Amino acid sequence: MFHSFFPKPKLFFTSLAVWTLLCIALWYTVGERIGVSLGYGPLGPDQQPPIGLDFFLLRDNLFFYAFFLICVVLFCGAWHVVAASHPWKIWSIWGSALIILTTYFGVQISVAINNWRRPFGDTLQNALDKSGGITVWNFYSLMLVFAQIAFLSMFVSILADFFTSHYVFRWRTAMNDFYMSQWKKLRHIEGASQRVQEDTMRFANILEGLGVSLINSVMTLIVFLPILLSLSSYVKELPVIGEVSDSLFWLALFWSIFGTVLLAVAGIKLPGLNFKNQRVEAAYRKELVYGEDHEERASAPVVRDLFGNVRRNYFRLYFHYLYFNVARYFYIQADALFVTFMLVPTIVAGTITFGIYQQILTAFGQVSNSFQYLVNSWTTIIELLSIHKRLKAFEAAIDDEPLPEIDQRYLEREAAGVAHVDG
Repeated sequence: MFHSFFPKPKLFFTSLAVWTLLCIALWYTVGERIGVSLGYGPLGPDQQPPIGLDFFLLRDNLFFYAFFLICVVLFCGAWHVVAASHPWKIWSIWGSALIILTTYFGVQISVAINNWRRPFGDTLQNALDKSGGITVWNFYSLMLVFAQIAFLSMFVSILADFFTSHYVFRWRTAMNDFYMSQWKKLRHIEGASQRVQEDTMRFANILEGLGVSLINSVMTLIVFLPILLSLSSYVKELPVIGEVSDSLFWLALFWSIFGTVLLAVAGIKLPGLNFKNQRVEAAYRKELVYGEDHEERASAPVVRDLFGNVRRNYFRLYFHYLYFNVARYFYIQADALFVTFMLVPTIVAGTITFGIYQQILTAFGQVSNSFQYLVNSWTTIIELLSIHKRLKAFEAAIDDEPLPEIDQRYLEREAAGVAHVDG
């Protein structure tokens, strides 16, 4: 799954994690200071960032772009030398780097939009209060600024999606080529054709999506946490709790951990059931395919038994998804009002404007969603785990390792002329 596309995957991803932590530590210890000493420091505490495309050209942003790019080039260049003979090094190393860079720029676009929300919200509030001499051009000019950011976002997203599609297909191609080179060992495994044709495609697609989401969550935390901490100065008191320093940060952390634990406990049985569901579906499908060419196959008792396994497993899934969805939808609905509920004392006290309120909602949502990575991705992770189990069992045959018990039972029954998988 991995070594067909990535060079020395365990070492590659371990070194990536270590290098990432090292670069983050380097930036927050000496990187920012170097930027300040060279005249690329951040804006002062009383200065508001620009709300248009000029935000991306701020001197501290330009310095960070350069720092980020140097870190990426050093890592990828080193691995390019180490993996000189790997056939997919360009796509796996440099392609992954490009996805990371575009993901970070997408987070920067979110920051630019969040900066825009304050003046637009305050302008809207002043217009509704009929104060401040607001004109229609005040709104139109802000909308034009938003349009500039939106078109940049569209341009980056379209190109990133186009490249990612090719990246995923290259990964699938690498897995396909590897499995087909071992086809003599694999062809007798249950659902071998499906695992090569469908599971490789789904695995690459899902893992790439989860990987990008994880990178986006980490980068969003790095970028939006300072914003949320600065906005916490407007929130002096919380309901029931009272005064808490850095209140918005602790609220985001608590709410995200609560949701993650809730859904992890509620969905603990789902990966195994999804895994078994793929098996019983594959056994049923394969017997029907045999029945197309062999009259003695797909007899009524065998088909009834196989479909009975499918039915039982689906009914188990429906039951377990029932209470999982109760927990998930409860959390989603509560999430929509949580931050506003916590801001009620601040709103009543009149210590924030509508524009600041909008900024708090956005920053809290970004940080909270980043902490809620498992919450937002849990159903996708369940599907990935089931596919990973199928491909892992598949690869056991390549490495001459014992197959899982359920695969062994399948081969024994296949040798006896009856394709059957226990439900």
